[in-house]
Formats: sequence, structure tokens, C-alpha cells
Amino acid sequence: MLFHTWPFALFFLVFYPAYLILKGTRFRLPFLLVSSYFFYACFNPLYLILIGYSTLVDYTVVQRMAKSSRRKTWLSVSMVNNIALLGFFKYAGFVTDNVNALLSSLHISYALPEPGFLLPVGISFYVFQSMSYTIDYYRGKMEREKSLIAYAAFVSLFPRLVAGPIERAKNLLPQLHKTPKVTTQDVADGLSLFVVGMFKKVALADYLSLYVDNIYAAPGQYQSPALILATFLFCWQIYFDFSGYTDMARGIARMMGFDLMLNFNNPYLSTSLGEFWGRWHISLSSWFKDYVYIPLGGNRRGTFNTYRNMFLTMVISGLWHGAAWTFVIWGAVHALGRFVTRELERTPFYREKVPKLIKQLIVFTFVTFAWIFFRAESIGDAWLIITRIFSSGWANPYCPVWALIMVFSVWLYQFVYESRFRWIFDLAPVRIGLIVAMILYLIMFAPSSDQGFIYLQF
Repeated sequence: MLFHTWPFALFFLVFYPAYLILKGTRFRLPFLLVSSYFFYACFNPLYLILIGYSTLVDYTVVQRMAKSSRRKTWLSVSMVNNIALLGFFKYAGFVTDNVNALLSSLHISYALPEPGFLLPVGISFYVFQSMSYTIDYYRGKMEREKSLIAYAAFVSLFPRLVAGPIERAKNLLPQLHKTPKVTTQDVADGLSLFVVGMFKKVALADYLSLYVDNIYAAPGQYQSPALILATFLFCWQIYFDFSGYTDMARGIARMMGFDLMLNFNNPYLSTSLGEFWGRWHISLSSWFKDYVYIPLGGNRRGTFNTYRNMFLTMVISGLWHGAAWTFVIWGAVHALGRFVTRELERTPFYREKVPKLIKQLIVFTFVTFAWIFFRAESIGDAWLIITRIFSSGWANPYCPVWALIMVFSVWLYQFVYESRFRWIFDLAPVRIGLIVAMILYLIMFAPSSDQGFIYLQF
């Protein structure tokens, strides 16, 4: 049940009035939990077994941790259980394929059978969210949640369930315990966010995918200009797709009286790779920083260990995104980019002499290049695209002019938004005009779409 489809519209039309009626009663959290489970069951009813199991284990672990002197043992139970869930359901096929490839290279005729199950939607998001609760409690950063219903609602809250943002318990659990005050401003802001998100997804991301998918499906048939253009458009497609989901999720939550964290902050205006990861998928980037990079030692133990920790964190982040070597290489490329640029970015020359626009273009070019490994179907395809970009001819490709106009319009909007002229977009007539224009465009030009969000596969 995707946000931009009619089934979700019907679900929300039934859910929302009932929620507003019950929000001030003791039935609010049970109703929210049942509704979230119904939403998740629409993808596959069997998924409820996994999310229920993960929720119950971590809730029990913290209850036991509160009464036991063996806190680290109980934390280990949570960590092992959650990593095992991800390992089994997300990476079993990846491990099987690589073991079979190794056996084949050794001329051994035996092959492991392929796993016969699908990756449960959203498992990477709710497992990470649940893990953060047990870790934060162990570190003494939050109180124990006594209500199983409240904790289950925290893990399964349907606006952010299947693709984030990955909320921290210390932010969302207190909101669940308060009676939400849903104001007219909340509804207006929530609807505006939802419209912006739908516009990003349907009018932009899905439209760009028509060109990108065609080129990346057979990269050997295209020359350098088409490959460069498809890569450029993909970097915007994935941004529009994922930030669009986040905007819709935050908009729905806002209408319910919840404040979910900002997950994207104009990342393609970054002037350094470190800044990029502070603007892109903020909830995931901060999760890896707090629960992987810092526990590894962060930057506290010398330059070598700092770079080692950075490399491991980025590679693990890449593997989180997908069970394929292309994602591992994507993470490694970003780590190497940080190695090369980290010290340069600290120099007075880079900070004061290099124009901001030049720094933004350098970072954008590097990030766009790295997306090749993220999008390519295989390492072979990624290498083929890179080599053909630099070695094939320059025949004029079909150029989706309207797609480029839309992308550059958004890019210009972001530049203005982060300039001293930002006040223009704070004017009510301008804000209302933009929302009305998006709605009219969606009605008149954007086709109906049930194309899934890219991050649902992660």
C-alpha cells in the first residue's frame, strides 16, 4: 500500500477521522498499532510475524536489562537477534550466490539451493530503529518503555515504517505518550509536505526513471552523452524518490500530531563530502555515526584508525543498501573520496579561496559518479558505463528536454532557498502558488503511478 496510490487514500480516509476521534482516549495507541499492522499486512500478512517478533524480543531485552546486572549480555541478545534477522532475510541470497560462484570456480559440482523467500519490506528500517532503543537504554540515554503497546507502536508507526526516517526512541516515544494537539496549521503543513512529496515521486522521480531505466538496462548500446545524461538524471531520480517518500511520511505524521525528523536537506548543495552525508538520508547517516563509527573509535585514536573506521562505516553502509558487490564498492568509493578530500577541506585555501559554487560542483560530480555503482545491475555494467563514458563516441542522444528543465528548476530553487533571497519562499502567496501549481501539474500531466519507491528494496 504505497502512499501515492488509491488504496492508501482509501485507508487514510477511514483511518484519519477515527484517529482524530480516539486521539484523546486510552484507545489511541491500540488503534494506532492495529492500523499500522494493517498497513504493513497489506504488503504481506506474513511480515507481521517478523515485526512482532523483533518488537517483542527488544522490548523483553530492555525489561530484563533493567532488572539484571548482566546488561551487556542482554544487549548482546538484542544485537545478535537483529543482525541475524537482517543477515538471514536480506543477505542469504547474496551469500548463497557467492558461495556457489566460489564452488564453481573450484570445479566443485555441488551448489547451495537458492533461498525461497522475499526480502520483507522495511526490515532494514524497523530493525535499526528497534536496535537504537536497546543501545540507547544500555548507554543510559533514555528511560525504559514500560508499555508494550507504546513500544510496538513506536516500531511500527505506519508513516515511517517501510522506508524511514529511522527515528530514535528518545524522540518518538515521548510523542506517542502525549495526547497530540492536531491544529489547523498541522493539517495544512502536513498536506503541503504530502503534495510536495507526491510531486517529487510521481512528476519527477517516475518520469526520470523512464529515461534512466532504458539506458541502464543496456549500457553497451549507448555512447558517452546518453550514459552521462542517464547518470545525471539518476542522481536526481533517487533524490526525488526517497526525499519524496520522506516528505509524504513526515506530512502524514504531521497531520497526526507527530514530528518526524528531517531526512534530506538539499544534499546536492554540499561543499564537502562530509557535509553531503550530513544532508543526505540524515537519519541513516547519523545512525551509522552513533552506532558504528563512534563505537569503532571514531577519530579519537589517530589518523590511521580514523580512516579505517571511516572506511568500515561506509562499506557497511553500502552493504546495508543492498546485498550486492556494487553497493559495497559504492560505499568504498565514498570512503576513498573522504580520504582524499578530508585534509584538503580543512586547509585555508579550500575554505577561503575556492569559490563555493566550484566546491558544490566538485562534490556533486563525485557523488554523481559514485551513483553509477549504486544503479548499475552488476560490477561489469558499472565498469562498462565508466569506460564508455570516457572512450565511446559523442553521437547526439535522445535528450529529454522537459526532464532537464524540471531538474534545473528544482536545482535553482534550492540555490535560491539557501541564499539571502530565501524570504521569497516564506511569503504565503508564493508558498500557496507553488502548492497549487504542483497539484494542477499532477492532475493534468502526471500519469497515475504505482511504481514502488527505490528504498523499499533496502
